[in-house]
Amino acid sequence: MTPISFDPQQLSLSAPLLCVSLGAILLLLLEAFSHSRGPLNAIPSEPRSYLAAISLIVLALAAYLSYSQWGEAQAPQTIYSGMLAVDRFSVFFSMVFYAGAGLSILLAGGFMREQRFEFGEYYSLTLLATAGMMMLAAATDFVTLFIGLETMSLAVYVLTGSWRRSAKSSEGALKYFLVGSFASALMLYGIALVYGATGTTSILAIADMPRGETGVAGDPLFLVGSYLIAAGLAFKIAAVPFHFWAPDAYEGAPTPVTAFMAAGVKAAAFATLIRVFATAYARPELTFGAGGWASIAAVLAILTMTLGNVAALRQENIKRMLAYSSISHAGYLLVGVASMGLIGSEARGPLLYYLLAYTFTTVGSFGVVAWFASRGNERQNLDDWAGMASRHPAAALAMTVFLLSLGGFPPTAGFFAKFYVFRAALAKPGLLPLVIVAVANSVVSVFYYFRPITAMYFREAGRDGQPVQSTGMNVALLLAALATLGLGLWPGPFIDAASAAALLLPGR
Repeated sequence: MTPISFDPQQLSLSAPLLCVSLGAILLLLLEAFSHSRGPLNAIPSEPRSYLAAISLIVLALAAYLSYSQWGEAQAPQTIYSGMLAVDRFSVFFSMVFYAGAGLSILLAGGFMREQRFEFGEYYSLTLLATAGMMMLAAATDFVTLFIGLETMSLAVYVLTGSWRRSAKSSEGALKYFLVGSFASALMLYGIALVYGATGTTSILAIADMPRGETGVAGDPLFLVGSYLIAAGLAFKIAAVPFHFWAPDAYEGAPTPVTAFMAAGVKAAAFATLIRVFATAYARPELTFGAGGWASIAAVLAILTMTLGNVAALRQENIKRMLAYSSISHAGYLLVGVASMGLIGSEARGPLLYYLLAYTFTTVGSFGVVAWFASRGNERQNLDDWAGMASRHPAAALAMTVFLLSLGGFPPTAGFFAKFYVFRAALAKPGLLPLVIVAVANSVVSVFYYFRPITAMYFREAGRDGQPVQSTGMNVALLLAALATLGLGLWPGPFIDAASAAALLLPGR
């Protein structure tokens, strides 16, 4: 085995990941030695605003370091003996993760203080989860992939159950942990089987094996292991039939955590899915046919879109409605994954743009839900939103922008995200039926996206409550709304960046 070397150049290339990881450790130590800490369930004696400010500074510094690598990453390379990649793909997704984490941190302080459960570990756990996501996007070995997956997952499990006085939060965290542990076990067992068949855990080494080699592409051990890895990733993106944990976990988690989960975890899982299947499984005998991953992705896309949208139609709770909406969007993204198997890197750019747009839109929509929650009454039922436009016009307008984007209406980011993904799929006539199903599902989704809009603008206002008063939340919602509109009004530079990031490694 080649020893892993730690030379200064490799350390500089991994500087963004090190920055986020060390920042998380610093925040954890600051909270641990804080003089304001009290008993476990005590109401905090003072705000943790300074921890939020430090975490935002860490993310801004990491974003600067990642942006400075964009030009150098045009020539992709690996570090630490091929364990991690430094390419525009990993840089692009790192920026997506910074955006999702930063917005959720801005949302969290005011929400937690309003609900009186603020705890400083939130900020370090958010950064740890972000570091795990960055590892997932850059992983070129199944070992680092699994380490990144568990780093992200364990932090998010704790964040989901962080509202200790809420039974729903504890229930959601328990369900998420149990199902997530099962998914991790599936993936780990799959990695072991793939290693047994190939003798390596390197994704790049598997991709470079001779295509007709006996015992690899045609080895049942290799195929079963690959299916188990795919199933583990399907849990993380909440694809049908691995979706059942998402509604309860999304509803039970504190709403800023839900926003971070719905955007960041899904983006990280799709980044992993794209990198693994576009490299190790790019050969035709694994892509096409009844058992090929492109065919499986197409079937999962149809099931996921349809069930997510049909279930969302029946929801009166807006967080559960957005949870099922998130499931349906996983189906739209799987359309891009299926087309990626047929046309390669030309389909990856639209996928990356979709995940960027989806991050701002999803965090923004859950952010309005968090902003509208008052102490002791989160007002998640649609009836609670009646007449909101007359009393809180700015918040209602922002929510309308986010819902229209989720529904795919121009000129929002969601419209162009779907347009680019569906156009890429139409490049192959065989995917026309899949695109027709996706468009039909988009039409169905309009009905439940318009329900909150109708309640806000066309129903008589009921009993009003005081929303959360937080400058951070207001800034987060403004930034998310501007990004959602900006990505739609000027999509060119962003789709160009996404297309440039679609090249994973030379020749792939």
